[in-house]
Amino acid sequence: MQLSLAQHTWRDCSPRPQTHTPNTDVTRKHSCGVWRLQLVIGWRPSTHPTYGRKGAGRRRDPVLFIMFSPGSVLVGRSACLRGKTCFSLALTRFHLGSGAACQKSAFKCQTDLPEMPPCDFQPQEYVGMSKERLMEIRRRNCNPMTMKITNYKRPVFIHQGFMQWLWDVDGRRYLDLFAGVATVSVGHCHPKVTAAAEQQLKTLWHTTNIYVHPSLQEYCEKLASHLPDPLKVIYLTNSGSEANDLAMLMARLHTGNYDIITFRGSYHGGSQQTMGLTSNSSYKYPIATSSGCTHIMCPDVFRGLWGGSHCRDSPIQTVRECACTPGHCEANENYIGQLKETFATSLPNRVAGFFAEPIQGMGGVVQYPRNYFKDAYRLVRERGGICIADEVQTGFGRTGSHFWGFQGHDVLPDMVTMAKGIGNGFPLGALVTTPEIAASFGKAFHFNTFGGSPLACTVASSVLDTIHHDGFQENSVGVGTYLLEELAKLRDQYEIIGDVRGKGLQVGVEMVKDKVSREPLPLEAMSEIFEDIKDMGVLIGKTGVYGQTFRIQPPMCITKEDVDFFVAVFNKAIRGQMHRQ
Repeated sequence: MQLSLAQHTWRDCSPRPQTHTPNTDVTRKHSCGVWRLQLVIGWRPSTHPTYGRKGAGRRRDPVLFIMFSPGSVLVGRSACLRGKTCFSLALTRFHLGSGAACQKSAFKCQTDLPEMPPCDFQPQEYVGMSKERLMEIRRRNCNPMTMKITNYKRPVFIHQGFMQWLWDVDGRRYLDLFAGVATVSVGHCHPKVTAAAEQQLKTLWHTTNIYVHPSLQEYCEKLASHLPDPLKVIYLTNSGSEANDLAMLMARLHTGNYDIITFRGSYHGGSQQTMGLTSNSSYKYPIATSSGCTHIMCPDVFRGLWGGSHCRDSPIQTVRECACTPGHCEANENYIGQLKETFATSLPNRVAGFFAEPIQGMGGVVQYPRNYFKDAYRLVRERGGICIADEVQTGFGRTGSHFWGFQGHDVLPDMVTMAKGIGNGFPLGALVTTPEIAASFGKAFHFNTFGGSPLACTVASSVLDTIHHDGFQENSVGVGTYLLEELAKLRDQYEIIGDVRGKGLQVGVEMVKDKVSREPLPLEAMSEIFEDIKDMGVLIGKTGVYGQTFRIQPPMCITKEDVDFFVAVFNKAIRGQMHRQ
């Protein structure tokens, strides 16, 4: 167990018994080895300069009384305590292990847990419903799917966020390396984006696009300036699923063809139409979805049939060996051969389009051979189809080297869809295409009530400005490459870490039984590691067709110090799993 303190105030308990109120006390007793302690948490009127002012609202500061038997020692950054002592938590950042007080995990009461980087932000005290009440309502009134997708055996109850940090209802701090599923691009409650939203809320929340409101045009012009010609015509939606649904419609309208190609393992949305594109059984229902979708072999150079040590556009290559010479990739030739066979056997001679993410997200942060997109785009266009880049996860500088993921493949798509990071968590999506393809959409009326609202456009415009002003694309290169390199060291150390891959701050770590078979690590083991990482104060994602890949897609504001903390946590979680085996 580790106690990290900053800005503490030491006091003698005996003169001020009135500072602790019996009906608000929480007592925790814990015995661990050679020492015993008792924690009593109480409350006292705030002395904070803001909340202590008359009329500033009631606030009470927590007071933690720590009582030890004589001779006991509590190790912390700031001090060693002996005897009976207490201190105020009013301005203290209290971190027990992960910020979680002796939760049930493999790391209960260990003294060598990684130390979380400091954070000066002071979260508000949570005064809402109890966790038990929240879960009661979640089970009774929320759709059962809400419980089904809830992460962790012991869920995290999120209360507040700031930049790369999240706090739960108990005040425990977490390093957020999943960003609300790769959605919080510039940081939780980024001050600049928050200020822009607040200003717009005072002016105009909502009106539809049947009227001309300035924020729509201003944002569309700004977004278009980030895309190469002729990708200059924009339609705004509410989500990535909606944008992809619309892209399917426009591809079919423009080409006059019906069949659309995408990769196995792909995820392009959860609507009934995009479910046809999605190729992962966990996200498919046993009902009729969009027909005309053909799923081709994913050119995965780690788990796929072919791959080697020079294939992908990443600072880290696979551990698979190959005999390819520079500029020649046998894996790419074989995967393109599979695509040609699909054209010859499973598709008509004319197709509507080819959908693909520059880096496959839900499929496991999968990267392809460098020239695959170039060859695939050529083959699709020869058959009358258009090429659609799904940038829902890879866009807005996340891959670091380029603003858009498709630029890393040196291709120019005919259509680009985007969402998630576009609004830093505000619901928004977009489809960008050429004037010619956009004209095909005018064959009927299409209306979107909320897409491109004044508030959404203002937030998204501020996100673009913040990415540039704060240098987040450049940060994705530097910090992301450092993260990949540090994780690769762990891959070389542990047999169960099969692959480390990605680009910028879109990173995947594929877990295996062993590197020879590359069989996925069992789900139970994945869940144990996942839970341990959370218990030590870090939130990441879990993905892949077999649930075998950890997914790291943090807000683009993270630092190398955050990476060091996570890598230490991940290392400890892996060691814990090896001991369990």
